[in-house]
Amino acid sequence: MQKNSRRVLAGAGAVVLAVSLAACGGSGAADDDEAVGVTLITKDSINPFFVTMQDGAKSAAGEENVDLTIAAGAEDGDEAGQIAAIEESIARGDDGILIVPNGPGVNPAIDKAREAGLYVIALDTPPDPAETVDITFATDNRLAGELIGQWTAGQLDGEDATIALLDLFNDKVVSVDYTRDQGFLEGMGIDTADPDVNGDEEATGDYSGGSYEIVCNEPTGGNPDGGRTAMESCLSKSDDINVVYTINEPVAVGASEALKAAGIDDALIVSVDGGCEGVQAVTDGVIGATSQQYPIEMASQGVAAIAELARGGEEPETSDGLEFHDTGVTLVTDEPVDGVDSIDSTEGASTCWG
Repeated sequence: MQKNSRRVLAGAGAVVLAVSLAACGGSGAADDDEAVGVTLITKDSINPFFVTMQDGAKSAAGEENVDLTIAAGAEDGDEAGQIAAIEESIARGDDGILIVPNGPGVNPAIDKAREAGLYVIALDTPPDPAETVDITFATDNRLAGELIGQWTAGQLDGEDATIALLDLFNDKVVSVDYTRDQGFLEGMGIDTADPDVNGDEEATGDYSGGSYEIVCNEPTGGNPDGGRTAMESCLSKSDDINVVYTINEPVAVGASEALKAAGIDDALIVSVDGGCEGVQAVTDGVIGATSQQYPIEMASQGVAAIAELARGGEEPETSDGLEFHDTGVTLVTDEPVDGVDSIDSTEGASTCWG
């Protein structure tokens, strides 16, 4: 064994880091003193959410006697890079894979891994269809959206809502994208038509407190530059926007910059993530409310589950009433709304990540 070995494999955009945290790797049933081979594959290795997930997996691997390999796509949406990492995991003889899928293009590779006997857990983003993997460990993303939607409706207090929806993609379907978007609209009391499709709801109508108009559904790629560009596009359609839904906090930061440049400082910006920078943005008044999720729990619980299963234990189970294992979500805001459970940014900072 080479202790603390690191290697970078460039192939189809994949970035792979092998971290030796145990005596030896292997596949098949493992004794308690034998290492279990696990690969964690995130969407990219830049987003603080995924960096935190990697850190959580490393910590759990040390505790669970797991030989951990960390891999990532070159960027969010890089399916080819994730496919390459899956193929590496199969060739290595791993016991299991933890993956945050970049899109449906990785599904055939996941099927191949499961056929080879690897146990595959999706983290954060359930694949479509969900049964592509053995189980998903994730935030209840629809609930995360509902919480910020309920908060927004309460903050508006009957005022008309002119809404910008800043999503993830418009060229592929990823469940985290439509569940957050549609959950937000449901939380506001807006009929979403098909709850699993972004953008098919009526552009105008009534929400739970008054009237609404949806000005735009724009893709962002999940990053600040995309958020800024998307917000600029929305503002070109209307300068009356007073509600901005964002898929994550980096997008919220970019959107805020575009709004500030346009001289708009009173729009309600809501988001999902709960990273330390995002919670600070709540403290600073940039983001009105965010739904905090817990990537360390996703990764650490996932590592532990594969280790237990590889040593003859039970398979993990879904949470009651859900099709996945729920790792928790909490609304963070300094302007609470009656009837919507939340914590303030001080408490949110004690449980943030990144």
